[in-house]
Amino acid sequence: MSTSPDTRPVAPLSLGHGPTEVEFFLEPTCPYSKRTFEKLPALVAALGEDKVTVRIRFNSQPWHLYSGVVTRAILAASTTGGGRDAALKAMAGIYAKREEFEFEGHCSGANMDRTPADIIGDISKIVGTDLTEAFCLKSVDRALRWHVKYARQNGIHESPSFAIDGIVERGMSSGQTVEEWAVLIRPHFQA
Repeated sequence: MSTSPDTRPVAPLSLGHGPTEVEFFLEPTCPYSKRTFEKLPALVAALGEDKVTVRIRFNSQPWHLYSGVVTRAILAASTTGGGRDAALKAMAGIYAKREEFEFEGHCSGANMDRTPADIIGDISKIVGTDLTEAFCLKSVDRALRWHVKYARQNGIHESPSFAIDGIVERGMSSGQTVEEWAVLIRPHFQA
């Protein structure tokens, strides 16, 4: 893979367009982040697209050994013609087949013989677009670094983690229902 000077923009991973912002810090191979990710469309529907903006932030964790490669490939997908939808499709596909992107006990199993190129190829198949070139974009590298720094600056260590209007919300968890989340978020709505 050669690096490209191309800096196609990384599409924001958000749903809705309301004034209350809820950030979901997710790790793309974590089973708890998967449970959270799958509820996001229902949350936006329950609260209203004009009331809330849901933003997906990445919290790449090194014990998920392919986390950095997988996260970067999702960001690369967002630079393609599919933009945000391509990235969301990549995430859904990775979560649906997460054992193909994760190690057994974080250290063993069939994935020990896979290379980053194998992982990028598999995510390319999910998206339906070759991500090899986009994976090397400067904009993708900057976006990955931004996500890592942003999570660290906000004291995010676990996945998933949550923030409402820029304030970390420790009362939210992946095990809660959409309605339980909505109860925590609605008091932040503008009158």
